[in-house]
Amino acid sequence: MAPVSISGRRGEGGQATVELVALLPLIAVLAALLWQAVVAGQAVWLAGSAARAAARASAVGGDPRVAAEQVLPARLAHGLRISGPSGAGGVRVVIAIPSVIGAVRLGSVSARAHLQDQTR
Repeated sequence: MAPVSISGRRGEGGQATVELVALLPLIAVLAALLWQAVVAGQAVWLAGSAARAAARASAVGGDPRVAAEQVLPARLAHGLRISGPSGAGGVRVVIAIPSVIGAVRLGSVSARAHLQDQTR
């Protein structure tokens, strides 16, 4: 039986390493985009919670801004804007979406909530 030569497969181990190193930046970008989507989703979810808390505080005569800030983490409370309460008792909360990488402004999300005035 003749010995089998493996000289043709000599560089394949190195090729796999090179391919992995070439894909690492793509994997990092995809991971950052996925994490940014999670952060944006959290901002949307918490905007609704902050709007409900602000409307509740407004309905009982409290400060809507303080109530909304208590619901939000510090990073989201930094870009908080509140409009209202309007004559109808509605409150609109706008939250800036923080960037995962750098200080780029990505936009904002808003939510409205309405509760009737309970102070009468």
